[in-house]
Amino acid sequence: MNSSKADLNKSSDKRANIVLRLLGPGLVTGAADDDPSGIATYSQAGAQFAYGLLWTVFLTTPFMIAIQIVSAQIGRVTGKGIIANVKDFAPRWLVISLVSILVIANTFNIAADLAAMGEALSLVIGGLHREHALIFAATSVLLQVFVRYRRYAPVLKILTLILLLYVATAFTVHIPWGEAFARAVWPAAEVNRDYLLMVVAVLGTTISPYLFFWQASQEVEEMKQNRPRRPLKQRRPLKELLRGGESEIARIALDTTVGMVFSNVIAFFIILTTAAVLNAGGVTNIRSAAEAAGALRPLAGNLTFVMFALGIVGTGLLAVPVLAGSAAYCVAEAFGWPATLEAKAPDAVGFYSIIAAATVVGLALGYTPIDPIQMLIWSAVLNGIVAVPIMAVMMVVITRLSVMGRFSARPTLTFFGWAGTALMAVTVVALFWFSIG
Repeated sequence: MNSSKADLNKSSDKRANIVLRLLGPGLVTGAADDDPSGIATYSQAGAQFAYGLLWTVFLTTPFMIAIQIVSAQIGRVTGKGIIANVKDFAPRWLVISLVSILVIANTFNIAADLAAMGEALSLVIGGLHREHALIFAATSVLLQVFVRYRRYAPVLKILTLILLLYVATAFTVHIPWGEAFARAVWPAAEVNRDYLLMVVAVLGTTISPYLFFWQASQEVEEMKQNRPRRPLKQRRPLKELLRGGESEIARIALDTTVGMVFSNVIAFFIILTTAAVLNAGGVTNIRSAAEAAGALRPLAGNLTFVMFALGIVGTGLLAVPVLAGSAAYCVAEAFGWPATLEAKAPDAVGFYSIIAAATVVGLALGYTPIDPIQMLIWSAVLNGIVAVPIMAVMMVVITRLSVMGRFSARPTLTFFGWAGTALMAVTVVALFWFSIG
């Protein structure tokens, strides 16, 4: 009996280990999408329009999955990041322009995230929020520079669990589930400029360029770990099935699907909670994630407040390295520098310098008179500008036989990838329309 029980436990542990191995870059990328800036956007959506924007979570999911699968496959099949592939056929001015805009957008995003993390921790334990932000920034840089990727990747994976706090938070307050799901299916909201602007903001927050670069580069990092593997395009077709070619594509699809669904489930619960508490309590304007947490305290109690605030800190610890890292991968690839978190600092000076510079400048912006909400708006506009051409270029790469070989995109992936690109193009046009309107 004891032997049988032990065997069952071993079998269960083995299955759990297999699942953990299968889930990696896609899961971390999806979780990083729910950064403090994203939390602020989702909180405002719930506070201002109650359950009227829950449908956007369902709309974006298939497009998120498709475009992130595209980015991951580019990395795994070619063994190079997105910019390294793009510069093979795009003019240098275009590559430098896209990289520059991405770095600027990421830096503003880091600034907004660090500010929100510092404010959230100050609300929980007291102290000066700028000093807390400094500690978070230093911790992020030191971990990326001095901890090698094989040890750092599991830390990021564990940090994704913090997002479950937002699921738990929803169950600490009263939610009219029937009304919420009815509005998710049939919004019944007054469609006006503010409503459409928030739709655009949610779409822009959910599909972000830094996620493309991060996941592609993480696939390259994973490929080089333990027993280094060749890019899939270099494997001989007759041996592919035996040596993991098709299974790798299936793993990427599973990992990415789980990561993006997880990301949007968390977004769903953030909108749900803020709609049920803030909107119902008459609070309809939220300027930051920390402000959302503070507004929850008198309306929902300390437990809900603390869980929401700690979630901001935890997601920031995950998102800031992803934002700085994706900027560093892009710049390093554009200039042909070594680009890996596995390298020691002296062997990848340029790469680690970009990580440090993006984080330090982001931190410094928090000490300026610039309003954090303005930094969010600027990063959203810049992300929108760079997202469409990058997505279009990625779709060109993934469909090119000369680049991807027999792993070029299948019709379904091609359809959803281009549809997602078109959706983002409409989003950007709408964003500019509302900005000048």
